[in-house]
Amino acid sequence: MSAARPPEGAHTAAEGEGTPVRAARPPEGAHTAAEGEGIPVRAARPPEGAHTAAEGEGIPVSAARPPEGAHTVAEGEGTPVSQLLPRPVAITVFLALAFAYFLSALVRAVTATLAPTLAPEFALQARDLGLLAGGYFLGFAAMQLPLGRWLDRHGPRKVLLGFLGLAVLGCLVFAAATGFSGLLAGRVLCGAGVSACLMAPLTGYRRWFAPQAQMSANSWMLMMGSLGMVASTLPVQWALPLWGWRPLFWALAALIALAMVVIALRVPGWASGTDGAGRAGGTDGTGGAAASGYALVWRHPYFQRLAPLGFFCYGGMMAMQTLWAGPWMQRVAGYTPLESAAGLFGINVAMLGAFWTWGMVNPWLLRKGWGADRLLALGLPLSLAVLLGIIIAGPRAGGGAWALYCVSCTCVALSQPALALAFPQALAGRALSAFNLVIFAGVFTVQWGIGLAVDAFVAVGATDFAAGPPQGEIRPPRGAGSEATVGVNTTAAFQAAMALYLACNAAAYAWFLFRGQRHNARQAPVP
Repeated sequence: MSAARPPEGAHTAAEGEGTPVRAARPPEGAHTAAEGEGIPVRAARPPEGAHTAAEGEGIPVSAARPPEGAHTVAEGEGTPVSQLLPRPVAITVFLALAFAYFLSALVRAVTATLAPTLAPEFALQARDLGLLAGGYFLGFAAMQLPLGRWLDRHGPRKVLLGFLGLAVLGCLVFAAATGFSGLLAGRVLCGAGVSACLMAPLTGYRRWFAPQAQMSANSWMLMMGSLGMVASTLPVQWALPLWGWRPLFWALAALIALAMVVIALRVPGWASGTDGAGRAGGTDGTGGAAASGYALVWRHPYFQRLAPLGFFCYGGMMAMQTLWAGPWMQRVAGYTPLESAAGLFGINVAMLGAFWTWGMVNPWLLRKGWGADRLLALGLPLSLAVLLGIIIAGPRAGGGAWALYCVSCTCVALSQPALALAFPQALAGRALSAFNLVIFAGVFTVQWGIGLAVDAFVAVGATDFAAGPPQGEIRPPRGAGSEATVGVNTTAAFQAAMALYLACNAAAYAWFLFRGQRHNARQAPVP
C-alpha cells in the first residue's frame, strides 16, 4: 500500500477514539482497510437514513456523514495496528491475567468446600453461612460501577494491582479471624479485591487484541475461571486434612501477591495518549457525558437488548452452577452429599471443556459469518429445551443433566466481548462493568428467588424442605427419587420453581429477538 503523505492539515481516523476525521469522501468505489483487519469497506456514502450493523452485532448506526469536525466511532473494529500486541506478548499478557482470574474463581468458590469445617469451629448457623457467602458478592458488586470508570481512565494494570492488594488483605484477615465478624470482613475484602479480575482483562483485550482474538480470549478466561472452581472442590477437600484452612488462605494470599508481580512486569499500561480517555471534554467521541457517568451505557440499544439475557440466562446459569444444582441432586435426585460433590465437580469440568472449545472454534465461526448474535439466537433455545427436560424428568435428572444444561448455556458468555465491541474504547470498561453488575444481580436474584419459590411451594404442600430424610431411614439409590425420602411435594416444589425460572429465561430470549427485529438488525461482514 502506498505510504503517500496526506495533504497538510488533513486528519486521520484513530479507530473510534475521537480523533477528528477528514470529511472529504474518497473516490467512488474506493476501498479502505478497517483498522488493519483487512476488511474492505465501501467508501461510497450509503443512502440517507440507511442503517449498518455495528460490529456484526446488529446495532443500527446512522450512515449519514457527520458534520465537519464531528467525532466518529469506528463501529467496533476500533483496534489500531499500533495498539495490537504482537502474538508472543499477547500470549504472555493473557497468561498473566488468566492466572489472576483463576485465583479469583478459587477464592470465590472455596467457602462452599470449607463450610462444613467453619460451621462447627465458629458455631455458625445456616443464616451465618449464607451471609458469609453473600459478603463476597456484596464487596464484588459495590466495586463494579467505580471499577468501570477507573478502567477506562487508568487501564487494567494499575487498577488490577490496586484491587488485588485488597484481595491479599482479605485472605490474611480471613486466615487470622477469631470470630464471625473477622470471617465476614475477610470475605467482603476478597470480593472487592477480585472484582476486577475479569473486567480488567476484557477491557485490555478491547485495545490489545483483534476482534477474533477477543472472542477466543473471553472464552479462555472463563475456562480458567472454571478451572479455579474445579480446584476449589475436591483438591481443597484433599488439602484440608494436611494443611488446615488457615494455611490455605495464607497460601492464597501469597499466590495473589505473585500474580501482582507478574502483572506489574508483563502487562502493558495504557498509552499516554489514551490514559485519560473518557474525561470530560476529552476526545472519546462521546463528549463529557462519557466521563460523567453510565448514562450512555444504560441507554445504548445493544446493552438494553442483552441485559435480560445477562440477568436471567447468564446469571441464572451461575446460580445453578454454584448453588441450586447441588440441592436438586440431593433433595430431588436422591444423591448423597459425596455424590453431590462429585456431581458438582463434573459440572465444573464440563464447563471448563466447553469454554476451551468456544475459544478454539470462535475464530473459525467468525470467519464463516457466525457472529455472537447468531450464535445466541440459535444456541439459547437448546438450553431452554434442556432445562425443560430436567423439569419433566424430575428425580431422574442428576448431575449429568445439570452439566448438560450449564454447558448449553455457555453461548451466552459471547455477549460480553460482543458488548465491548459495541462501544468505543473509551467506554468499554464502563460497558463491561455495568453488564457484569447486571449478571451478578441476576445471580443473587435467581439464587434467592428460587429459594423463596421452593419454600413457598413446599409450604403449600405442607412438606418440610429443610428437614432431611427421617432419622434411620435408608436413602434410595441415586436417581430413584423415592417419595418417602425427598417427599413428593418437595420434588414438585423444585419443579415448579424451576418452571418459573424457565419462563423468565424464555421471556429474556424473546426480548433479545424482539429488540433485534425492532432495530432492523442484520449481520455485517465478519472480521
